[in-house]
Amino acid sequence: MAILKKKSKVSDEMSSAGMADIAFLLLIFFLVTTVFPKDRGLRVVLPEEAAEVEVAQQNILHLTIMPEGTVIVRRGESPDESTIPPRQVESLWRTEVAQNPNLIAAVRTHPEAAHRHMIAVLDALQMARAERISLQMLEE
Repeated sequence: MAILKKKSKVSDEMSSAGMADIAFLLLIFFLVTTVFPKDRGLRVVLPEEAAEVEVAQQNILHLTIMPEGTVIVRRGESPDESTIPPRQVESLWRTEVAQNPNLIAAVRTHPEAAHRHMIAVLDALQMARAERISLQMLEE
């Protein structure tokens, strides 16, 4: 008489002992291979020494950013002012710098103006390739 041996049952479950190791290896892989974008923005060159430089008022274009987002433009010592939206700053700068290549943009921001308004004006100046910009806070 033949003795039948009972076959062992094969488990249909998967061992999860190595799952934590695989998760940590994947985490390390993605941390090592991820490329972070470099910060882009307006390049600011600060003077090494604090020195005051006299600039003729005819070489200054005053741009005052108001809380509602409009920009008040004044040329030099002229009392005449005009109000423009930030999107027109680029064309204004190109026109003005064509007439006076020594022009400096004096950007003043009202303390209650939103940061995005100042960024919009600085972006417009960057698009117009303005190289000389003075940043100031508007004093009341």
